[in-house]
Amino acid sequence: MTIIQKKETLKWILDNIAWFILLAMLTIFSFTVKGFAQWPIYRNILYHSVFVGILAIAEAICILSKEMDLSVESVLALSAVVTAYLAGIGLDASGLHLNGPTTLIIVLIMGAIIGLFNSYFIVRMKINSFIVTLAGYLIFRAIGLIITKGHGVVNISKDIVAVARTNIGPIPLMVIILLVIYVIFSLFLSKTQFGRFIYFVGDNREASYNAGIKTDRVLTIVFIMSGVLSALAGWLLAARTNGSSPSLGQGILFEAMAAVVIGGVSLQGGVGKLSGVFAGAVILSSISTVINIVNINPYYMNIIRGAMIIIAVLLDAIIRKIRPKLI
Repeated sequence: MTIIQKKETLKWILDNIAWFILLAMLTIFSFTVKGFAQWPIYRNILYHSVFVGILAIAEAICILSKEMDLSVESVLALSAVVTAYLAGIGLDASGLHLNGPTTLIIVLIMGAIIGLFNSYFIVRMKINSFIVTLAGYLIFRAIGLIITKGHGVVNISKDIVAVARTNIGPIPLMVIILLVIYVIFSLFLSKTQFGRFIYFVGDNREASYNAGIKTDRVLTIVFIMSGVLSALAGWLLAARTNGSSPSLGQGILFEAMAAVVIGGVSLQGGVGKLSGVFAGAVILSSISTVINIVNINPYYMNIIRGAMIIIAVLLDAIIRKIRPKLI
């Protein structure tokens, strides 16, 4: 094997390190955790990766452009609340009883508007995305509580709930939706000019601007996509829970961030693939499943998530030092 081939092999390993971690983890769990190595468990792991997985795509696109969106969790929650409010029954619902396609269109438009709202302050007003989206995190969660007066809404339209309960063969429809979204956005980032612009802007914004790339336009669309994906995740979560509650989705932001970092997307921007992000989401779901199987106190999950984020950040720093030597 030549030096060039060795470098390419090492680069491929670094790009796909999350998959090696996932494979090792599943192998260890299969041999050491009783009852883990069976299809229903693997199916459950994939199913519970859906919401974190979609939010992780939204967050990854922002981080690839060297920005951050902390509002994704609250947009998810607001989307679920709006879906339940428009399609549910009961005193805290609207009484409109809208169907699935109508509510989906409404929340996706809402997500796009929220993304545009965030991008206005970030792109036009030049306010740090951390500050803007942190404010959004508080505002959009509060709006959801105001809509339902802090109460839950249940029993939504049956065609919405059916999305969460339908299987295509042995695979849940929601998992297929997740996989389709990952394939679409992976191809979008790697095969389209605009996708490459996102990487360029994240790697060096000033150089991208000087090269003629409309960086403000790129960032605006990035945040719109983040809002739409977060809203879609909320609609699917409403389908999964047959409604919404005031605390729906709390803490999922940190899982999405963890999946992104574990998946190899550099916090410095411009580096990373969505395939690794998907692996990161499945890794977190696998750990959560094992905790449930062996009956460990679920509060330990946050310790594990935090530890994995620290490890992933350290790994990212090491990889960033190694990667230039492989060029």
